[in-house]
Amino acid sequence: MNKVLYVVCAWMAVGLMLTSCKDDETYAEQKEKERKAVANFLARNPLVLQNSQGDELLRTKKIKVISEQAFYAQDSTTNVEENEYVLFGGTGVYMQIVREGNGQRIQEGETKRLICRYFEYNILGDSLQTASNVVYWATTPDIMDVSNNSGSIVASFNTSVNGGGAMYSTYRSTVVPNGWIIPLQYVKVGRQTSADSGIAKVRLIVPHSQGQSDATSNVYPCFYELTYQEMRD
Repeated sequence: MNKVLYVVCAWMAVGLMLTSCKDDETYAEQKEKERKAVANFLARNPLVLQNSQGDELLRTKKIKVISEQAFYAQDSTTNVEENEYVLFGGTGVYMQIVREGNGQRIQEGETKRLICRYFEYNILGDSLQTASNVVYWATTPDIMDVSNNSGSIVASFNTSVNGGGAMYSTYRSTVVPNGWIIPLQYVKVGRQTSADSGIAKVRLIVPHSQGQSDATSNVYPCFYELTYQEMRD
């Protein structure tokens, strides 16, 4: 029952944040508003608050955007100390690899089941929207079934194992946002094997076209902090 109430409240919050979008606003105008919101986010020191009391979830210095060419030139890494994010021009997704992870990247022909924990910040609404990296969702994380088909990575949320995590419970879709799939080409998805070997962790700025269903429908960008961990058999 508590989880049902959580989902209902989450959807109510989303609805309230989107009421400012007028019915007569064109798609082009919505995209321009999104572009400006992302530009403003990049221009300031990003701050994500956990609640209305002002508790900080994440605070970083101003983001430094690098090109794909620079990203590949430095062995597909981003300098976290410099707060670098690579911009993938074809998708509009910005990515920072906080930790590459352990194990290995998903190989061609391979399928893995991953545990994902995250928080989702609505950049346009300037508020935390959903999160699974909290105690409430500790026993029901989001689970993804991921396959590498001839170099193309596809994924879907698995609901048979635990009924679905925060993403599925909120948006009622097994479709994984494309923005979540892009990092899987560059990080290693294993399990934590020692105290100093962390699982893969990324931060993302995801435009509506690469986001979850509600973001796509209502044209708003989201910021994510996201971890990937291979699930035990």
